[in-house]
Amino acid sequence: MSGEKNQERSEQLRIALFGGLSIVSGALFVYGMKQNGAGAVKRYNALLATDEAGGDVDGALNDLRSFIYAHMNTEIGGENSIYPPIQLKGTYERLKQAEETRVKTSNDNLYTEAQLWCEQNGNQGFSGRNRLDCINGYIDEHGTKAGVIQDSLYKFDFVSPRWSPDLAGFSLIVFAVSILAMVVQLSMYVRTRYFIHLGN
Repeated sequence: MSGEKNQERSEQLRIALFGGLSIVSGALFVYGMKQNGAGAVKRYNALLATDEAGGDVDGALNDLRSFIYAHMNTEIGGENSIYPPIQLKGTYERLKQAEETRVKTSNDNLYTEAQLWCEQNGNQGFSGRNRLDCINGYIDEHGTKAGVIQDSLYKFDFVSPRWSPDLAGFSLIVFAVSILAMVVQLSMYVRTRYFIHLGN
């Protein structure tokens, strides 16, 4: 009889131990998930600030990408936000502006050049009425055209893993194992209680 009581107490102790372990690991899991999310948001905000300031965008982007790929719960954006969620608007706008400046600089003297060429070589017609067509044709033929800058090259979306080897990931494993062990111990305890009452 005392052996069964000792076994019952031992099982109660193990249930309490695994229950406590599951509570602690569950709390660590929630904390780890929040830290992962906060770390991703911090790096995302740093990337946007770097992009706006024209700093080392590649370094900030690689830092964010590496963090997201190595941690659970680090997706940026949500159902109602823009897609893809990472858009380097500052970099894109600077490249677009640089291309417009390049074209304008290249074409600055083209109108005067076109006028001179049309006066020397073009058929002016009565009162120079064909001159405008000649100038526009010359500009179309010899002018520098703006290159297309693909905005898709400056938009990104990184997907975080379902599990990662960090605080959240390891505490999730400990939580699952401790819950399973607690259920097994609980079933053994119920069985022991049943046999004790059956023996009485």
